[in-house]
Amino acid sequence: MYHIRGKKLLKKEEKVIYRSKLEDLEEESAKITFELKKIIAQASDDVLFLCIGSDRSTGDSYGPLVGTLLKESLIPYPVYGTLSEPVHALNLQKVLKGIKRNHKNSIVIGIDAGLGDYHQIGSIYLKEGPFKPGKALNKGLHDIGDYHLTAVVNYLDAQFPHHSLNSTRLDTVMNLAKATVKMIVDANNQIKIEELQN
Repeated sequence: MYHIRGKKLLKKEEKVIYRSKLEDLEEESAKITFELKKIIAQASDDVLFLCIGSDRSTGDSYGPLVGTLLKESLIPYPVYGTLSEPVHALNLQKVLKGIKRNHKNSIVIGIDAGLGDYHQIGSIYLKEGPFKPGKALNKGLHDIGDYHLTAVVNYLDAQFPHHSLNSTRLDTVMNLAKATVKMIVDANNQIKIEELQN
């Protein structure tokens, strides 16, 4: 289902570890899973997932969908941002204060929808470094996180970015969310297996 291509340093502040595409899948998705496993294992359980977005916009619901599916999978890490309790521009600062208070040393893996070129639709990027929520909509929010997973849910209409998000197919978003959760869950399961073997 997805095609993953390794990419190296693009800019100083952002390193793309892998990019996956919802077209070819099985063996290629293992690359992102492997990288996630390394990140989570290095964190020694001190990791959390911050899923940004709103359930009021189809394209922007990728983050809350991932958060909901992660909670349903009983992943053993804190998850912020679900369909019932989304994290978005209006409450982000409050949520970040809570994270700083309750998870001071946690590695934060951000999860957010993105807009891009037509050929990027269906891509999932695993990147090292912080991300800027609402970048396509010029929300002016602060950079967040240590790593992030971004799914390109639709093309970017520079004049009407809101239209790009609101006209996104739910099928695309759901498939990207399921693929993302599968990689995270598989990474966690691999860590558990290795712990049992040692």
